[in-house]
Amino acid sequence: MRAIVAESPDQLVWQEVPDASAGPGEVLIKVTAAGVNRADVLQAAGKYPPPPGASDIIGMEVSGVISEIGAELGSGVAEWSVGQEVCALLAGGGYAEYVAVPAHQVLPIPDGIGLEDAAGLPEVACTVWSNLVLTAHLDKGQLLLMHGGASGIGTHAIQVARALGARVAVTAGSEEKLQTCRDLGAEITINYRDDDFVARLQEYGGADVILDIMGASYLDRNLDALATDGQLVIIGMQGGLKGELNIGKLLPKRLRVIGTTLRGRPVSGPNSKGEIVAAVTESVWPMIADGRVRPFIGARMPIQQAGQAHQKLVAGDVHGKIVLTV
Repeated sequence: MRAIVAESPDQLVWQEVPDASAGPGEVLIKVTAAGVNRADVLQAAGKYPPPPGASDIIGMEVSGVISEIGAELGSGVAEWSVGQEVCALLAGGGYAEYVAVPAHQVLPIPDGIGLEDAAGLPEVACTVWSNLVLTAHLDKGQLLLMHGGASGIGTHAIQVARALGARVAVTAGSEEKLQTCRDLGAEITINYRDDDFVARLQEYGGADVILDIMGASYLDRNLDALATDGQLVIIGMQGGLKGELNIGKLLPKRLRVIGTTLRGRPVSGPNSKGEIVAAVTESVWPMIADGRVRPFIGARMPIQQAGQAHQKLVAGDVHGKIVLTV
């Protein structure tokens, strides 16, 4: 089979690699499309290695058709059949013609969604639902602040939060991106280049939940932007790894600072990828089927252009998700 091999961060080459096959508890998917994530860019640069035992091929989500089913061993493979169209959350291996996936991490294609577009759903849907709902318990009437509102995660988070009855504030770096966020339902839009998001959020009494992709550079200001009993959920480190935590701001408002990741979780069991995938299938897929939430695909590119796709993502040239077609 063929796959993208990262010869260097700027040299992503579509070439022959050893064939993938379905092991016990896995299904083999013939890939139709793969979603692009910032973690893929980091892995290509040698800064985010895959978890132990995962494929070293880049790619954390795909859509496609099941071509092989592994042994059962109580692993859930009996839920799937050869020829079925699916999408899947991966620990790695998605930028390829075929990928083997634990059965617990496979999802059906949501009603009304094309097979290619479905490749842009698993990672954002599982990230957003696990953090906003399973971790922060975002509820009706609460205010969510989403940094990077026009990103793949941001465009999905806005829609899910609105479907839950929450209010949404976002930051983004251009009026065009802010308009995209408004179109998706964001109520408060803040250009971080010109406006102070802390001052804006304080006008509304602060955010109940902040979903943050920046990390260290925003840590102190995020605390200022939170309401009493607010929660800061950090899922990215684009603004650095180390920051100073002012406990004097934490205690009076009873704030919580939470760090989470998705890729390294176990396949099954409590707080696992399998548990999150099941929750997404049960709760988010109906939102997609009835139109409250839609995949927001900003660009579709042939997988041979994976390098250019990474450049577009880093440059912020695309709103929403980039999908690579195989």
